[in-house]
Amino acid sequence: MYLIGLTGGIASGKSVVASRLAEHGAVHIDADALAREVVEPGQPALAEIEKHFGSDMIGADGHLDRAALASVIFADPERRAVLNAITHPAVKERARELMDAAAAENPHAVIVYDVPLLIEARVDAEHEFDLIVVVNANTQTRLARL
Repeated sequence: MYLIGLTGGIASGKSVVASRLAEHGAVHIDADALAREVVEPGQPALAEIEKHFGSDMIGADGHLDRAALASVIFADPERRAVLNAITHPAVKERARELMDAAAAENPHAVIVYDVPLLIEARVDAEHEFDLIVVVNANTQTRLARL
């Protein structure tokens, strides 16, 4: 397997780069999508969030109330660290499962692991990337894309 770490700021063009690589056969693993997946109803991370932050974080439909959680974690760095301690390991585990499955299917698979905060979250220390691609765009372009 050939593992590419893909990173860059918001609206920098990461999705376009990932799509182009996928068009050529690369397997795209999106950390943001995994972060949403691991807090779906029935997932252990959602139960941990409820345990640590209270039932107010869960909507009537059983899904995470992202607005309620955001109001708590953005106001309190310690609580944000608790959330990260719950979700980051779950995302890493799921990403590893997907990487292993892709490599089992094709030992020569090219895998693009799209992680916006690859360096900041120390994801680069946890995986042996063959290549890290940083996507960048000027501020005006990024603001226009938002």
